[in-house]
Amino acid sequence: MADEVLSQNEIDALLSALSSGEMDANQLKEEEKEKKIRSYDFKRALRFSKDQVRSLSRIHENYARMLTTYFSAQLRNYVHISVASVDQIPYEEFIRSIPTMTVLNIFSMEPLNGRIIFEINPNVAYAMLDRILGGRGTSLNKIENLTEIESTIMSNLFEKSLDNLQEAWSSVIEIDPMLEEFEVNPQFLQLVSPNETVIVVSLNTTIGETSGMINICIPHVVLEPIIPRLSVHYWMQNEAQKERKPGEYEKLTKNISSTELELSVVLGETRITVENLLELSKGDVLKLNQSIEEPLIMKSSEEPLFYVQPGSQKNNVAVQVIDEIKGGSSDDE
Repeated sequence: MADEVLSQNEIDALLSALSSGEMDANQLKEEEKEKKIRSYDFKRALRFSKDQVRSLSRIHENYARMLTTYFSAQLRNYVHISVASVDQIPYEEFIRSIPTMTVLNIFSMEPLNGRIIFEINPNVAYAMLDRILGGRGTSLNKIENLTEIESTIMSNLFEKSLDNLQEAWSSVIEIDPMLEEFEVNPQFLQLVSPNETVIVVSLNTTIGETSGMINICIPHVVLEPIIPRLSVHYWMQNEAQKERKPGEYEKLTKNISSTELELSVVLGETRITVENLLELSKGDVLKLNQSIEEPLIMKSSEEPLFYVQPGSQKNNVAVQVIDEIKGGSSDDE
């Protein structure tokens, strides 16, 4: 590359800065000696952009809120789940980062290829199991000694939460997740090659007084077909497509117009004591708070709509609409 040529004004400004002490010549030499390169680890290739990682984070923040509600109802205990981090790392690094004995649920994500891993920290897993079996939610790490019944209970608990996962991903793609395997030793899992990039979503999980992590490992091969949908451009385009098509407004208006609505008219109200209520007999008269000279109010679902006056039509009790109520409830009139 050819050397950059400075103009006379630039040369004068540089000499002036050096002479005044604003710039240090030795510092300039050191900066020139520094290598203008950036290290890149081919074993840790970044295959997702920051924009795509942010989209995955938004999806799982919504999923974490759903899981909080789901586990709170299932365990009948205080549960709080939130996204701690969303990182892209090699699959081998993920396997090394989790305990040697832990709870692993492997799910398929039809129509996407490949499978994803839910790793539940033993502290969290046993707090859930203890709570389901009637305990206080105390954690006890004995993953290597899980009975078949305990394994089935734990698998069913997470299998029933798949509706939440399906709903969280519905803004990107309609998936049909299904539990494929239950494992406790991560060394027996080899979903992808060790250097394959995976997205790891770490969820901070608190159940009662016990806390731990739930990690979701999503290989690149699973997300590859939908990577374009994880960009801001896709989200904006998708929102634009949600605008009403020609004729939809008229169709919606027609359907609403044919909908039946229940109306009610109250002749008046009064308040009495329970003692007076028990003493009521035939012929007693109750004074209502409604004057016969004032119109009645027609309501729908407690919302005032019209001023009406009572009457009859063909031997049926009826009301005649006098005026429309505008501006909200009758208290504002």
